[in-house]
Formats: sequence, structure tokens, C-alpha cells
Amino acid sequence: MVFYESPHRIIKTLTQFSKFFGEERRASVSREISKLFEETKRGSLIEVHEYFSKKKLKGEFVIVLEGKK
Repeated sequence: MVFYESPHRIIKTLTQFSKFFGEERRASVSREISKLFEETKRGSLIEVHEYFSKKKLKGEFVIVLEGKK
């Protein structure tokens, strides 16, 4: 599943995904794709949530969420 999210809602979205899909569901969260400051974090939902919770959030985000096994 692929989602596009704003910097104002990314933390709330990752929190909701953790609640509904489980904290261990794998995800890739990318910021500023195809731009100078592109950044990608991969891991479980709880790992990417913790990572982005500690950063100043700017730019557009793309979340790629693992499907159900």
C-alpha cells in the first residue's frame, strides 16, 4: 500500500497505522523524493515513528506499507 502524507499529519498517520496494522508491520517512509534532501527510513512502523518523531518535519512524505502476509 502506498500513501502520500503531509508533514503536519505524518506522525499521527504512523500512530494510526501502528494501532490498526500492528507495530511490527514493515514500512518505508520517504521524504522529499527526487529532491536534494531526499531521505528514506525503513523498518517496522514503531521504528519509523520513533525516527521521525525526533526530527523537524518538512516536505512531502510517501509511506509504503507492507501488505498482509
